[in-house]
Amino acid sequence: MGKTLIIAEKPSVATDIARVLGGFTKHADYFESDQYVLSSAVGHLLELVVPEQYEVKRGKWSFANLPIIPPHFDLNPIEKTEARLKLLTKLIKRKDVDSLINACDAGREGELIFRYIIRHVGTNKPVRRLWLQSMTPASIREGFNKLLDDDAVQPLAEAAVSRSEADWLVGINGTRAMTAFNSQEGGFHKTPVGRVQTPTLTILTEREDAIKKFVPRDYWEVHGEFAASNGKYNGRWFDEKFAKNKADGEQKAERLWDQKEAEAIRIKCQGKRGAVNEESKPATEICPLLYDLTSLQRDANGRFGFSAKMTLGLAQALYEKHKVLTYPRTDSRALPEDYLGTVKETLSSLTKSRYGIFAKQVLKEDWVKPNKRIFNNAKISDHFAIIPTSLEPKVLSEVEAKLYDLVTKRFLAIFFPAAEFLVTTRITRVENEPFKTEGKVMINPGWQVVYGREVQARGAEDESALIKLNPGEGVLAEEIKVISSQTRPPARFNEATLLSAMESAGKLVEDEDLREAMSAKGLGTPATRASIIEGLVAENYLQREGRELRPTAKAFSLMTLLRGLKVPELTSPELTGDWEFKLRQIEQGKLKRNKFMEEIAGMTGHIVEQAKTHRGETISGDFSTLKSPCPKCGGVVQETYKKYQCQKCDFALWKILAGRQFETEEMEQLITEREVGPLQGFRSKMGRLFNANVKLTDEFEMKFDFGADSDEEAGGGIDFSGQEPLGKCPRCGGRVFDHGMSYACEKAIGSVRTCDFKIGKIILARPLEREQAAKLLRTGKTDLLQKFISKKGRPFSAYLVIGKDGKVGFEFEPRDSKTKPAPTAAQNKSVKPKAKSVSPKKIASGKTK
Repeated sequence: MGKTLIIAEKPSVATDIARVLGGFTKHADYFESDQYVLSSAVGHLLELVVPEQYEVKRGKWSFANLPIIPPHFDLNPIEKTEARLKLLTKLIKRKDVDSLINACDAGREGELIFRYIIRHVGTNKPVRRLWLQSMTPASIREGFNKLLDDDAVQPLAEAAVSRSEADWLVGINGTRAMTAFNSQEGGFHKTPVGRVQTPTLTILTEREDAIKKFVPRDYWEVHGEFAASNGKYNGRWFDEKFAKNKADGEQKAERLWDQKEAEAIRIKCQGKRGAVNEESKPATEICPLLYDLTSLQRDANGRFGFSAKMTLGLAQALYEKHKVLTYPRTDSRALPEDYLGTVKETLSSLTKSRYGIFAKQVLKEDWVKPNKRIFNNAKISDHFAIIPTSLEPKVLSEVEAKLYDLVTKRFLAIFFPAAEFLVTTRITRVENEPFKTEGKVMINPGWQVVYGREVQARGAEDESALIKLNPGEGVLAEEIKVISSQTRPPARFNEATLLSAMESAGKLVEDEDLREAMSAKGLGTPATRASIIEGLVAENYLQREGRELRPTAKAFSLMTLLRGLKVPELTSPELTGDWEFKLRQIEQGKLKRNKFMEEIAGMTGHIVEQAKTHRGETISGDFSTLKSPCPKCGGVVQETYKKYQCQKCDFALWKILAGRQFETEEMEQLITEREVGPLQGFRSKMGRLFNANVKLTDEFEMKFDFGADSDEEAGGGIDFSGQEPLGKCPRCGGRVFDHGMSYACEKAIGSVRTCDFKIGKIILARPLEREQAAKLLRTGKTDLLQKFISKKGRPFSAYLVIGKDGKVGFEFEPRDSKTKPAPTAAQNKSVKPKAKSVSPKKIASGKTK
């Protein structure tokens, strides 16, 4: 009897399967037993390429060679994982292996990884599918007892391949066409676009446009303080005849747009008696739905500031490594209808944890019952909602514990009854002018008890509670005030609000159930949205400012180009959301793959044709006028699609230099001060990123400055007279000055150097402010600095410190890796943080690890 080869997506999953099934002997990168051979991929091992006979060897970026729509695609091994592919090929071709089990992650991308492997090998051996929702031993055993036939997942495989090919066609053709358009006048200006990435950028740029164009409007509110026998309360004037105006969302019942009208109400009511009418109604609030990945990312960003990428990584670790959460890459917020027993088992395991009081109550009250809001097969696609498993977390990091807590509390709270409130609306009428006061008192916390809410005593001192009035009691308008205010622009997107917008294809939907209904036509999938956002940041289309996401000048230029070329396929979130909906239909067997790919090919051809047709034309747009006058003639400098151009003389500066586009503020500084920087994101001809200052020469040309002055190159010293030093050099006692790309000791510059102390102005993608550099020299330590980016692309915070040897290093805040309560202030004093010393040369260059 032959053996069955099991292929998992990652080595850790293969190890878990081997442990659960038992009887395996470990070999190099695979396991073997009497029945199975078991190995894994390491993520994607192959990538799409155009067949050699159709690929253009030269002039790939030329309009003459576009569009490129091959009749089929070939697969190329990804170089860094080629050894693993060779191993799997060898195992698949073994004569004693007569069948395969696809144990890659249960979803579109996992299916794609496996399909590409067997297509590359060219095997026809029968395949079955292991479909795991959880990585617990019980779930793995159950999965092997219920293996799916390969036919059952064929529609998913077709959707996976269609997604991959569609993204290649649109991304490659669109990027090459836009790059060709932008490079017509010389140079190579790479302009990446994508089927999902670019419409997402549209959402951000449209919001930023609305912020820039927003004109604040003055309005006034009338607030009253009313005295009664039991105390005082406040009320706000409102228009009882107010009706919502969809065309003007700034109109509200309590706003007055004429100050004189507001003052008239104040004068009319001040010191007068008023009559009160009061109505109390019970109200309830149900627990939000269970988490899918997007709602979990949204909450984790709002509460903890986690990026979507970070949340996905943590959830994946809690699923795969710790096995305490179910599969996280899900778009479902319900559980299977036959899952009541599993839920009760999970609750029983939680009774022994710190959540025990709530788990015991749910079981004791028998609240786990059939409920279509929680248990609903119709609301489940590939995977169900994210919930905790029956395994107890052993050792979690602080951030893992926070995410686990979010999921577990939501899981518990969903079974509790609704929270109950008594909502009181009090109308105080003075001289026939109405003032509204609202109070809300919790009668029964219901599900909110899981989050620490308790019942409020009636009449308790709380902002939401109202003082009691005696029956028929009148009140005195003791003080009436007119409060002036202004309308505010819409808020800039953060990751939480952007994820919501992507989920509903650009429509910001507050209602949770409605947003869930629209998610079928969202941009991307829960599993891909994090990488889409990260891709936009990596391409410098987006910058993170605190928790906000701000589109760059490069992003606006791309939007201007695409609108000028009239390609709504790449700018319309709704249209692109429709493509995602069709991929879902392929998964469900409701749409043929070839029909979808025909539409994608048509879309691709249209994008390229529009770029070709508009060659040589000027792209019009909403461009800015610089505040700085032309340095050559004093004329007005106007932004165009590609330049900042004087309207009076021939002075002009390109908007893009070495692959990096200047922001308007940076160009203003360059023209005014003749220097700007250091700036990040320039790219050399070899494709390497670098940082530099940019100077405007006497000939009005832009020139890179890396801090090596002509005097220094000629063998002379640097004249620092007139400059204020930042402080003393910790190595030699000399003076440290601001010089080029670094803060450098005066003895570390020039032809004769007796010191090597320099601190880079940009360290790990984070600019080091002059004030922080001065504090480092003065005290030996900066403030806690955020937004350093590690070589693996992860943001971190640290202090810069100077050691006894004068070397600069990082010092990190103490962190307990175990899930323990936060240490007290006294305990904190006893924890000495470790400093990682880094050589001055590396700190100066920003090349630290």
